[in-house]
Amino acid sequence: MIKPATIKDIAKTLKISTSTVSRALRNASDVNLKTRTAVLALSEELNYQPSRLALSLQQKQTHTIGVIVPNLDYVIATMVKGIDEVALEAGYTVMVCQSNESFGREMVNTRRLLDSLVDGFIISVSSETKVFDHFKKIQQKGMPMVVFDRVSSDLVAPKVRLDNTEGGYLATEHLIEQGYKRIAILAGPKNLTISNDRLDGYLKALKKFKIKVEPELINHCNFNQQDAYETTVDLLKMKRRPDAIFTISDRMAIGAMLAIKEKGLRMPIDIGLVGFNNEPVTALVTPGISSVEQPAFELGKAAAKLFIEQMHHEEDLSDVERVLRPRLIVRESSLRKAGVRLPRAK
Repeated sequence: MIKPATIKDIAKTLKISTSTVSRALRNASDVNLKTRTAVLALSEELNYQPSRLALSLQQKQTHTIGVIVPNLDYVIATMVKGIDEVALEAGYTVMVCQSNESFGREMVNTRRLLDSLVDGFIISVSSETKVFDHFKKIQQKGMPMVVFDRVSSDLVAPKVRLDNTEGGYLATEHLIEQGYKRIAILAGPKNLTISNDRLDGYLKALKKFKIKVEPELINHCNFNQQDAYETTVDLLKMKRRPDAIFTISDRMAIGAMLAIKEKGLRMPIDIGLVGFNNEPVTALVTPGISSVEQPAFELGKAAAKLFIEQMHHEEDLSDVERVLRPRLIVRESSLRKAGVRLPRAK
C-alpha cells in the first residue's frame, strides 16, 4: 500500500524546510513566487492531501456537529434528517450518537464526541437523565449547545420543542367531545418535561370540561410497547375500567391496542384510543389510531438553524426557545360520533 505524501516529503524533495512548505501551501506572502510554484506543482504531482485534523486545529473548527438522541425511532430519526439537511447546506457534518435511554451511555457519547473535536452539540436527553453536569461542562468550555424535543429547565441553553401541553389537550379534548368520560393516560417517565407537559394538557382538558381527575387513571410507564401493554392490561381489570386511553407516544398506543384486542373490546365503540407522534404504523393498523402529529422534520431544521446562529453570532441566545405547534389526526380508534371528517389518504 502506497503511503500518502506528507509535507516532509515535499520539503525533502525541494530541499526546503517543512514550515516553508506549509506557508507556501497556504499561499503566504512571505514565500517567494518561485518556491510557491514549485511546492504547489510537486504537491499536485504527489497527490498531497492536507490533514483535515491539522486544518481544523488551525481554524479551531471541524465543522462537525455532535448530535445526541435517546433513540432513532421514526420521529427522532425524522428530526435528525431535518438537522442534517440544514447542517449540510451550512457546510457542517453531523455525527449522531444514541443513548438508548441510558444516562451512562449518554455521558459516554458526550465524551466521545468531545474527543472527536465537534464544534458543539444538539441534544435530546435520555429518559434516565436527572442530572446534567456532563452537558453543563460542555457549556463551561464555551461550546455552543442546543437542546431539542426533550428539553429541561435545568439546562440554560437555546431550545426547540413542540407545544406538548397543547398536544395533550387536543387529544383529550377530542376524546371528551366523542363522548368518552373515563379517560386514562399513559404518561412517560416523571422526570421528562415532555411527559409532564402532555399530562398537563390532559389535565387542562379535564378541567375545562369539568371532568373529575381520577388518580388511578394516570399511569407513568416507559416509552415502549411492552410497558404500555402491561399497564393497559391492569387498567382493563379495574371494576370501572376506562372507556378511553390517551398514550403519549405511538409505541405505547400499539401496546395499549394489543391489550384492548386481547380483552375482546372494540375500538371505538367499547373504548377509544389516541396516541402521539403520528408514526406511519398508526395508519396501517386496524382500526387506524388517532394521533397527535408533530412537525418532526421542521423541528430538527429549527434546532440546526439555531445552532448555526450560535456559531456565527456573538450575542447570547441561551434564552431563545422556539415552539412548534401540533395537530390532531383523527382515525377510527377514537371516532365514536358521526360528523368528524377523517383525513384523506395521501
